[in-house]
Amino acid sequence: MNRGRTKGFLAAGLIAAIATGGAMVTAQVPETKSGVPVGKPVLPTDSARPASPIVLPPAPAAGARDLNGTDVDAWLDGYMPFALRSNDIAGAVVTVVKDGQVIAARGYGYADIAHRKPVDPATTLFRPGSVSKLVTWTAVMQQVEAGKIDLDADINTYLDFKIPPRNGKPVTMRQIMTHTAGFEEAMKDLITDKQDGLIPLGAYIKRWTPTRIFDPGTTPAYSNWATSLAGYVVERTSGMAFDDYVDAHVFKPLDMKTASFRQPLPASLKPLVATGYPRASKDAEPFEIVIPAPAGSLSASGLDMAKFMIAHLQNGKGLLKPETAAMMHNSPLDKVNPVSLVPPLNRMELGFFETNINGREVIGHLGDTGNFHTSLHLFMQEGVGFYVSFNSAGKEGGAHTVRQQLFQDFADRYFPAAPAAKVAKVDAKTAAEHAKMMAGLWDGSRRGHSNFVDVLNLFGQTEVGVDKDGGLLVPSLKTAGGGIEKWDEVEPFVWHERGGHDRLAAQVVDGKVVRWSFDLVAPFTVFDRVSAWRSSAWLMPAIYASLAILLLTFLSWPVTAFTRWRFAAPLKVEGKARMAYRATRLGALLTLAAAGGWTAFIISAFSNLSVLSAASDGILWFLKGASALAFFGAVAAAVWNAVLTWRDGRRWPAKTWSVLVVLAALVPLYVALTFHLLALSAMY
Repeated sequence: MNRGRTKGFLAAGLIAAIATGGAMVTAQVPETKSGVPVGKPVLPTDSARPASPIVLPPAPAAGARDLNGTDVDAWLDGYMPFALRSNDIAGAVVTVVKDGQVIAARGYGYADIAHRKPVDPATTLFRPGSVSKLVTWTAVMQQVEAGKIDLDADINTYLDFKIPPRNGKPVTMRQIMTHTAGFEEAMKDLITDKQDGLIPLGAYIKRWTPTRIFDPGTTPAYSNWATSLAGYVVERTSGMAFDDYVDAHVFKPLDMKTASFRQPLPASLKPLVATGYPRASKDAEPFEIVIPAPAGSLSASGLDMAKFMIAHLQNGKGLLKPETAAMMHNSPLDKVNPVSLVPPLNRMELGFFETNINGREVIGHLGDTGNFHTSLHLFMQEGVGFYVSFNSAGKEGGAHTVRQQLFQDFADRYFPAAPAAKVAKVDAKTAAEHAKMMAGLWDGSRRGHSNFVDVLNLFGQTEVGVDKDGGLLVPSLKTAGGGIEKWDEVEPFVWHERGGHDRLAAQVVDGKVVRWSFDLVAPFTVFDRVSAWRSSAWLMPAIYASLAILLLTFLSWPVTAFTRWRFAAPLKVEGKARMAYRATRLGALLTLAAAGGWTAFIISAFSNLSVLSAASDGILWFLKGASALAFFGAVAAAVWNAVLTWRDGRRWPAKTWSVLVVLAALVPLYVALTFHLLALSAMY
């Protein structure tokens, strides 16, 4: 999940049709061969899409609508076609369950654009990404129930390799399930489009253990690697391969015939999987192989996901004993280290996380691959489940907006907040003081640290400030329409999104704000203040100045050479001074080249995660070696040149510039060492 995000998308039904002059076509509802109603396929095309999505304000909640199939179908058929078309999304599936029954199963757009194959909620397989983790956590809890896993035992009890302690404290399964084991992000070999690119689970887990950057139980930091470790523990305790285990103990009991973690898919399921697209208007992309498979490799139809939701809504029926399901869905606070929480925000349960809304108890999960984007929410007291999955990211990541706003609009329609007295606010003077206390730069806890990925933390620091009215300002938190969210402080250090659902809260220690988060990510990510020595507030200007000075230093070499040739003027330095002069300019060139190489590699890698694999190890080692030579060499040459410049008694401009070049050469070296660009490892 990005630190900067768009929160939602509000456009639906007759109002949207009127607002766009009838451009939105209300979906008709033919039946598929399976007999399940499916929304009329609507291919998002540039000619059909408005220049920009029209975002409408939410209607005031005048009272809950009756949640029944007829009403949900009509509402979705008005909402989804326009949402897909305006966001350039190929297709989607939505299922809604209530009281143990499927009341809505709708397909929209295309599973395969080239073949005009519509989405069928019964037979089209979507890739729910990290929603897969709920299956993995269910498997873990089955092993807990069987007495084979103790949630609070050292995880090494179940492993054939050792995870070292941090400050004398081991990892436990409870910490893994609540994402508080303290592991840094693992990015290498996450997703590939190579159909033979899957690494066996045991080999993937044992080849490298991510550094634990937080003490266990203290800080939520989402980890795909740790989830895969849990899957490996299931293999060890059950004596079965993970894929075999979930087939036999999760999918078979629930008759989930289209569900599979296997990659590539079995031959019988391959023809059913939806094609993934970056955008509906872009070319199709291959089936994504999720290498940490227990963390995200599931493929399943919408109706099979409905069966999974029903099982959990009915106290684990068919999967877990009621008491085990209750433990999973509502983990007691005394089992969770309160330091890891930011009250009153949403928190992790055992695998599920809270997505509470309108005063309702809701748990769920989000999931993303490169092209598929999914959310699942369970209204526990109401016995209602809501699932949506898209097979495109869409224009500017529009699928993220739609899935979040669709959930919120669903809740507002069927489970609106109860009328309440006017919410009390913190007085303006105190609110302004608290906003100032929040100001600064912050690091998200979900991050890489011990390797080159750490450099992303330099460029991705989250800024918090104060707006013109003295209120809290977080520029990276945007509304559905792209505007910056407005926040009202409703109690000390707790803010509510003006006109929305989100909350933001901070922890204060000894009169200083030390940590904050907001509801959408609070269960698995918090923000801690950036250390001064890693702050982009001074490092970014220093980097820009450094590169400018080094560029000018290098360019002066050919420029002065041409000038001397043109006017037959001799170079005024001789001997060692001339060598130092040339070495400095060569060092500047190599430093610029190394910086350019890292920039190109990182842009390429994080725009296509397949690049982050063993296939790029050669490039990575070359960059590390070349950068070490360039950065250390440039500093040595610059210092040598400065010493000779000052010793030889040259003019003040030359002396001043020689010092500036030393400082400019030190900056890239400082960044490389501070943010681990030169770490002696190709694991990350």
